[in-house]
Amino acid sequence: MSLIDDLTWRYATKKMNGQVVPQEKLDYILEAARLAPSSSGLQPYKIFVITDKEKLEQIKEFSFNQSQIIDCSHLLVFAAWDGYSKERINEVFVRTARERGLPDNAMEEYQNRLWEMYEPLGNEWHRIHTAKQSYIAFGLAIAAAAEQKVDATPMEGFDPVKMDELLGLSELGLKSTVILPLGYRAEEGDWLQNLKKTRTSKEKFVTEIA
Repeated sequence: MSLIDDLTWRYATKKMNGQVVPQEKLDYILEAARLAPSSSGLQPYKIFVITDKEKLEQIKEFSFNQSQIIDCSHLLVFAAWDGYSKERINEVFVRTARERGLPDNAMEEYQNRLWEMYEPLGNEWHRIHTAKQSYIAFGLAIAAAAEQKVDATPMEGFDPVKMDELLGLSELGLKSTVILPLGYRAEEGDWLQNLKKTRTSKEKFVTEIA
């Protein structure tokens, strides 16, 4: 089945049935997110996979009581760096150089130019930029889930301050950006399941400049 067919099949599932997603499917989805592109290859984000029922109940309370939070198989929480630093950037480039069999300073010139560009932009720009990068991985996770016939519900409807506190993200230099319950659609109780998928027409969505 093609990616277009998979994306046509998927929708933002409103009610899940609690069925567990097999580990190999979960691993596939997470690997797709891990392989996502990011600006300068920095990957300034992490994914937390939550199955602990007590924590899921707590998250539901500050996520508008959306039932998918507790009826899903796994909840993915995407968390981005709370800012860039010379040390964080250096760590990524040194690791990259070592994995490629190069000297630690092989990418030093590019690394320095990058930090010279990022530093004066300020913390607010940093936070917005890292969050944007996490959304690229988020999108690929959704597509991979559709390919595996696993339902997923993209959610921004949660209190990030409470999420960060619950998961101790601030201590890790992270901030929650978006969440993704994974599971399987319930046969009944989902008002959206049988409605036609609608999107902006190609003619209105795409502008060709030749």
